Amino acid sequence: MIDSTSAITAGVTIAALQRQSLLDGLDYRVLLCHALELNRIALITQSERALTADEAQRFAALVQRRLDGEPIAYIVGQREFFGLPFEVGSAVLIPRPDTELLVELTLDRLPLNGRALDMGTGSGAIAVALAHTRRDADITALDVSADALAVARRNADANHARVTFLQSDWYAALQGAAPFDVIASNPPYIASGDHHLSEGDLRYEPVGALTDHADGLSALRVIIAGAPPHLTPQGWLLMEHGYDQAQAVRELLTAAGYADVRSWQDLAGIERVSGGRLKS
Repeated sequence: MIDSTSAITAGVTIAALQRQSLLDGLDYRVLLCHALELNRIALITQSERALTADEAQRFAALVQRRLDGEPIAYIVGQREFFGLPFEVGSAVLIPRPDTELLVELTLDRLPLNGRALDMGTGSGAIAVALAHTRRDADITALDVSADALAVARRNADANHARVTFLQSDWYAALQGAAPFDVIASNPPYIASGDHHLSEGDLRYEPVGALTDHADGLSALRVIIAGAPPHLTPQGWLLMEHGYDQAQAVRELLTAAGYADVRSWQDLAGIERVSGGRLKS
């Protein structure tokens, strides 16, 4: 096992590097592909290729960034979500597989030629995935951050997805807009002071997109309270939330008068999305 990046030097082969990894094997291969501008098949077919001095220096720098804790997605500037490539950077959260559940639930409830709203879009992952999958639908996405919206627009363009983007503090920019069949949101839901904020990849992600700086439910309350005027009769509100918040979110939805309130589990069996239907 290599114990420092000093062993990544000119002349070392791709095969040797993969046998003596400083990192998780997948992380190492992703960084090696990025540094050498190769795909994963080329790592196999060119396994005896020796790195040049510039390549070794570039790869060692990437490995050191990962050893320092920086997320792989930020290092390479991209993350796959719903089968699509998304640009990511420090202005937006890294899309996570768990959030694909929110996309799937939205697609299930979006009628032909329907309208959907993604609130707090960040990288645009939810909105772009919806628009790419349902070319007939009218998809709108909003975020309070201009920097996040710039990333989201580039992702929509790169994936040939038609999305209307609005800079908005939640519903503020929607006055006069036609109602939506589904409103979906993955808002900040980590409580202020939660130890997870100072651990792992979260240390590098925009804190305002992670925590509401309160009890973790304040953004969810705003979304639940403000949704009815922007939903069609029997339209759906769907929200991602924390692993231990499902019951609290269901209670908020029920108290606000939503029907068919329930939660859905992610692949790990955790209740990850809760929602309800507007009573007609």
